Amino acid sequence: MLTLGVGALGAAALTGCTNTPKVVATSAVHPPAPSMPTRPKPSPAAAGLPGMPPVTDPHNVYALAGANMLTEAVKADRPLVYVPHNISGDVWVIDPSTFAVVAKYPVGKEPQHVVPSYDMRTLYATADISNQLLPFDPRTGLPGKPIPAIAPYNLYFTPDGRFAIVVAEVRAELVWYDPHTWRQQGITKVPGCAGIDHADFSLDGRTAVFTAEFSGRVAVVDVVSHRVLRTIDMPHRNTHMGPQDIKIAPDGSCYFIADSDEGGLWVLDGAATRVERFIRTGKGAHGLYFSRDAKLLYVTNRLEGSISVLDAYTGAAVTKWHIPGGGSPDMGNVNADGSQLWLSGRYDSVVYVLSTKDGALIRKIPVGRQPHGLCIWPQPGRYSLGHTGITR
Repeated sequence: MLTLGVGALGAAALTGCTNTPKVVATSAVHPPAPSMPTRPKPSPAAAGLPGMPPVTDPHNVYALAGANMLTEAVKADRPLVYVPHNISGDVWVIDPSTFAVVAKYPVGKEPQHVVPSYDMRTLYATADISNQLLPFDPRTGLPGKPIPAIAPYNLYFTPDGRFAIVVAEVRAELVWYDPHTWRQQGITKVPGCAGIDHADFSLDGRTAVFTAEFSGRVAVVDVVSHRVLRTIDMPHRNTHMGPQDIKIAPDGSCYFIADSDEGGLWVLDGAATRVERFIRTGKGAHGLYFSRDAKLLYVTNRLEGSISVLDAYTGAAVTKWHIPGGGSPDMGNVNADGSQLWLSGRYDSVVYVLSTKDGALIRKIPVGRQPHGLCIWPQPGRYSLGHTGITR
């Protein structure tokens, strides 16, 4: 496995992911370096992963996951919010119209995320310590029979829908399954990547980038061969709570990588070869979510009780919302019409509902112990890549 050093933090303060001449706030501890040559933009429509739905807009891969763009398959699903709890070992279900908790289901030890399947017909609660997935029927909100899986901290689906990828954080492995039969198809060992946990895929679907929280690096994986192509160290290698959530920019020109210890985002180039710069957001930067029109990126600053709002293409700061009284905003998603941002309050046993218009706190809902990767459903989009609802 090849480990790359970090590329120069090129044009750090003056360029966005797409070389747009906007000034972006950066940390003083990340000095600018000599300018890098302009790189060509990816062309996702050419030579995409076979079987992957076509990218209809190369400037916005999320174009078909806009406000209320629900497929016929999900229109009859019951609107609900599923909240997994690390400590209490269950999933609580919330009615988003009344903000009332309507059900509680035991899941196992340390449920981490509730993840929509590729075809968006099943939601899976991942219980890594119990080595199982608990499926939920989104039409009814009811759980089914547990499915054995190897240490499922997180769960993703390849853009062609062929494989489910269980991220076995504790084992530093990616376990590939048939998403219909749940028969194991192979294991990709990722040595040197302790804390591997979050991922996103290139616009052409051929590459996945996984973050390794406790190693201060990312692993770049070939989707077709399942091979690790390289690992890339962050310029400041935090091995406590380093790289966590990751999202590709709408035009595929870069990846945004939240680094909790650093308090901001690393920007990885779209080819996943080098770290270009750093964007400071706030203490405990953790979760990343796009607005429904994919113009804004919401960054949860878990250790300071705030959400940074950035330009989704350049990373330029737009505003910052502070939760009244503080809090620990962690993971969640935007609702179907884009008007609300739902987030778990990881260390406060609550769920926050914020207005995406101005960041106003609409509701704070008491829930169980250590709520984590909540899923609000239904979601727009043609298919799901996993996590709490990365839809395209």
